[in-house]
Amino acid sequence: MQNTRLNNLFDTIARQLGQWFLNPWRRLSLLLISFLFGIFLGTAISTTAGQRSELDIVIAAFLVFLTEVTSRIFYSQGFFARRSLLVESLNLLKVGFTYSLFIEAFKLGS
Repeated sequence: MQNTRLNNLFDTIARQLGQWFLNPWRRLSLLLISFLFGIFLGTAISTTAGQRSELDIVIAAFLVFLTEVTSRIFYSQGFFARRSLLVESLNLLKVGFTYSLFIEAFKLGS
């Protein structure tokens, strides 16, 4: 890329955000927010997909595909060498989403 002012601005902002998230409490709070958003997302998707009942199979296949891709990214060999915050947040979003689907299944079973 060319060294423009806009490119320099984005690089500076990304570097400052990276430094800001090096604090363990901020990192933990971002991961917790990601987990809770996964729970919300699972509840919202299962509720709206169940209510409309038009594309249940397609939505389920798409969500399984996204979950498997996230697992493949997180559990690959090169991940533990670099510990990316974005990949950890994505994995906790997946965990919250899966947990929410289990909770919804228990609600329907009782």
